[in-house]
Amino acid sequence: MRTEYVEAVLELVALIPAGTAVAYGDVAELLGAGGPRQVGSVMSHYGNGVPWWRVLKSSGEAPPGHEHEALALYLREGTPLLGRYTEFLRTGEGRWRVDLASGRWAPTDADFDRIDVIAERLDRELHKLSVPDDEMTV
Repeated sequence: MRTEYVEAVLELVALIPAGTAVAYGDVAELLGAGGPRQVGSVMSHYGNGVPWWRVLKSSGEAPPGHEHEALALYLREGTPLLGRYTEFLRTGEGRWRVDLASGRWAPTDADFDRIDVIAERLDRELHKLSVPDDEMTV
């Protein structure tokens, strides 16, 4: 995956405020590049330095394997939730998800200005040749 894309996704995710969330496809749409799978790949490989729990499947489900940690973060941040999350906390059983209908990030005009800068830089860089970050290129 191109390093320019990875950097743009991570820079955009860092803008998402506490208590809100977006779907992988939202990130791709805001950047004007890639799609949900590409954003998901970036997040799974490089997302530990940004608020990864704020980027979800479109269903609002937490990243697989990170449900307990993500739920604690959602509760601390006041992210709107649906389902049996209190039961999940107690027993590890029960389905829950983030309520994206009420908790989806709505960027402000200032946020859109920053997003536009990120997206425009990415667009310029994608038209240049680059070395893929495949850990095999010297």
